[in-house]
This record gives sequence, structure tokens and C-alpha cells, in this order.
Amino acid sequence: MNFLQQTGFYMLFADIVHNYGNLIMILISLFLLWLGIHKKFEPLLLIGIAFGMLLTNLPGAGLYNGELWANFMNEGSQYYHSYGYIMSNGGLIDFLYIGVKTCIYPCLIFVGIGAMTDFGPLISNPKSLLLGAAAQVGIFFTFIVARLLNFTGPESASIGIIGGADGPTAIFTTSKLAPGLLGAIAVAAYSYMALVPVIQPPIMRLLTTKKERNIVMKPLREVSQKEKIIFPIAVTIFVALLVPSATALVGCLMLGNLWKESGVAERLCKTAQNELMNIVTIFLGISVGATATAETFLQLGTLKIILLGVCAFAIATACGVLFAKFMNLFLKNKINPLIGSAGVSAVPMAARVSQKVGQRENPSNFLLMHAMGPNVAGVIGSAIAAGVLIALFGH
Repeated sequence: MNFLQQTGFYMLFADIVHNYGNLIMILISLFLLWLGIHKKFEPLLLIGIAFGMLLTNLPGAGLYNGELWANFMNEGSQYYHSYGYIMSNGGLIDFLYIGVKTCIYPCLIFVGIGAMTDFGPLISNPKSLLLGAAAQVGIFFTFIVARLLNFTGPESASIGIIGGADGPTAIFTTSKLAPGLLGAIAVAAYSYMALVPVIQPPIMRLLTTKKERNIVMKPLREVSQKEKIIFPIAVTIFVALLVPSATALVGCLMLGNLWKESGVAERLCKTAQNELMNIVTIFLGISVGATATAETFLQLGTLKIILLGVCAFAIATACGVLFAKFMNLFLKNKINPLIGSAGVSAVPMAARVSQKVGQRENPSNFLLMHAMGPNVAGVIGSAIAAGVLIALFGH
């Protein structure tokens, strides 16, 4: 009997009235696993997030103890800054979650992203930086709406950052400002990143004319290696001085890119692109998914976050397209407004969507490299936006 009372079956079904939330979360995790495996929605991260959610909602396992982290910043709690207590009493995912709490994982992800990113299109066409900046309007608009819906300032900032379509940045910001919302925001951010090819095209076609979608842009100029080496160094210095709280993300992004473009650190570049990215992705997905417990996820606020997230993403897409149309009022060489939608940070998926929609109108029109300019600008822009929000609402 003692053994039977210690089984998860007993814990789950003995008091089903109080444990129904765990059952619902297990079903949600299975649905997310189906999306990741069968529908291939961001499978590299969504499978890990869904499985972490499954593990944390199986009673009795004790892999993640949310009460430790919920009171980590509470000075009146025995758990206040108590890494020692966690080391003595925590579960496996509690240890992995330290990388999320200290924001190590998102920064390491950015090292890998930098090592895989070519900033050449942005350097070749600096105007595309404005398109990346315009897309960040979705973040701040959604922040205002969230405040009107009675979310706190830090919570609204974390919800708004979903509009950047940048999962690591969303996790970085939420970990610092509203860790209680981490599970819901991570699921929303990565779900909408996976849905870029579904959400963006209708908005792009609605806001542009057939003539605008047929605009053929001139080929980009060749960018020298010297320019590509100077760029990450200059951006790091500028951003660090402008928004110090964004230095961790932007600095890691630019370090990875400097390894790539310097031509003298090929081994480190390959490690950042492959082994480092893969290992951190595993830890990040499981850790973030484990925060989605029944107590934190099954709330009306979660539904609001999901709806606000899609609004943030749609507005970011629309602002990028509309700003490209506005720029065309003053430019001799017109910009195809479709590349403005790539101002969100989903690299390179958003740029591919611009290419696909453009070629549907004109099969001989190649927008991919032009769209990569605002796309990588969006990565920098979302990191800066996160830094601004952290500076405003961080402790």
C-alpha cells in the first residue's frame, strides 16, 4: 500500500478534483508534441518545450519545483536567492532552469545565430535597418494594449516582445521581468514563429497593390570582408553605449558573427553553429516547458497572452510593409514593400516568405537577399527593444 500510494497514478487519480489541471496540461503537451512532430511547427524547440511541460505535470516526479523559483526574488521567503537550497532539494529541471533564470541560454543561442547570419545584405543596403526598426512598433503597441488589459508593466513588456518573433529574446526578457509568464510566452512566441508562412502572406497582400508587389529591386553591391569585420564591433559599441541592458544579447550575437566573418576562427564558428546551438536548444526547451505548470498556465491571462501575441506579430508585419511604402514616397529606386514584412526577427523564415509572395506575382523577381537586410535588422531591433523594456521595468 505504501508503494501504491507513492505512484503517480495514485497521486493523479486519488484526488482528481484537485488534479484535473495536471490532466489538462498533459493533454496540451501531447497536442504540442503533435504540432512539433506531425506538423513540423518549430520542432527543434517545440518538442523540447512540450516534453518539459509533460514532465513537470506528471505528479510525484519532482523534476521542477515552481515554488522555489516563484519566491526566488521574495526577500521574505526561505527561497530568496537560495541556490544552495535548490542544489540540495531541487530536481533535474531545477538545475537546468538556472540557465534560464540567469539568462545564459538565450545569450548562447544568440552566439549561434550570429555565427550563422550574414549581415552583408544589411551593410549593402543600410536603409533596410529602418524597416527592421519599423517592425518593432508591434512590440510597443502590444505593450500599451496589455497595460490597458490590466497586466503590470513588466508583464506587458514581456508580452509585447512576442511581436519581435524572436524566441530567445522573448525568453530573455520574460526571465528578467515576468518569470511567472515564461511558459505561456515561450509557447506563444515559438508557435507564431512557426506560423510565419501562414500569418504573414494575407497581411502582405492586403496592404500592397499588384504593382508594388511586382517592383524589381537592383542587385545588392558586394560587401568587403573588412566591412563585415568592422560591422559587429561597431554595432556592439554603439548598442552598449545606447542601451546597456541590451549588451548581453547584441554582444553575443555580434561575437558569433565576428567569428564567422573574421575567417580565422572557423572551428569556433562551426561549434557555435552546431554543437553549442544543439546543446543549448535541448536545455532551453525542456527548462522553459517545465515552467508551464497547471497553476501558472491554466489562467485567463494565458488566453489573453496568446491573443495579444498574434496581434503583436500581425502589427509588426504590417508596420514593416507600410513603412516600406512610406519610404517609396521619397526614394528614386523603389523598395518592394514585401521585404518590409521581413523586419520581424524570424531569420530566415520571414525573408523566405517575402521571396515566395514576390515570386507568386513575378516568377523572375528574387527578393530573398533584399529581404535578409530587414530580417537581420529585426534581430538587432528586437534585442534593442528588449533592452529598452528591461531598462524601464527591470529591478
